Amino acid sequence: MTPNDPLTFEVFNEIGIIQQLTSTAFAAVLPKGMTTAQFGILNHFVRLEHDARSPAQLASTFQVTRPTMTSTLARLEKSGLVAIKPDPDDGRGKLVSLTQAGRQMREECLRRLAGPIAEAQTVLSKETLAELRPLLKEVRERLDKLRD
Repeated sequence: MTPNDPLTFEVFNEIGIIQQLTSTAFAAVLPKGMTTAQFGILNHFVRLEHDARSPAQLASTFQVTRPTMTSTLARLEKSGLVAIKPDPDDGRGKLVSLTQAGRQMREECLRRLAGPIAEAQTVLSKETLAELRPLLKEVRERLDKLRD
């Protein structure tokens, strides 16, 4: 970084580096064959309590191409973690839903992530995390609105 870099770039650069570090730490403890992208999809369904989403909606949410999302969903379906069914309202469309096995896999992933999360808690106090959470949520929400 040079002193002339805009503050916004510096902030987002730090967020990007943090994302790389946490993704690497998380990937190291996930069950064999589970990727952070796959975990993200399982977590998305539980976190937002979605019943079903189209592959196109998921691709948009995760900012990936449709073929990339289709490939990830195919692996999750093969493992029995999601179900992909025809969309009754659109004969050409599909709907993806989380299976019970997918919900259980998410819980297993969360158990395995306890170690890296505990390590992160030694770096950041609960007070700092409590301060960061609403700020980061606001940034995410504002950026999410820009892409709509």
